[in-house]
Amino acid sequence: MDLLTLEHFAGCVNETFTAGLNDMDVEFVLVEARPMPEQGEGARMRAPFSLLFRNTSPILFPQQIYAMRHPRVGEVGIFLVPVAQERAGFLYQAVFN
Repeated sequence: MDLLTLEHFAGCVNETFTAGLNDMDVEFVLVEARPMPEQGEGARMRAPFSLLFRNTSPILFPQQIYAMRHPRVGEVGIFLVPVAQERAGFLYQAVFN
């Protein structure tokens, strides 16, 4: 697969990504895909961006690389970090720089 960019995910907001975890599928909904400010000088392979996913499970999943599947994006490894808890579940962030 090509280097992942914001454009791969921008059209997938409010759509479900599925991750295999301990022999079960866990659903994460992409709730935000946004560019991040570029820091420093020099050529970059891609513009930095972040993704925010929501999972409605009452279980807090650890930060780790998840094999995420989506019909248009395909299967990609994404390092998710839990960043907040809401009434609806937990939020997880992925940063690409």
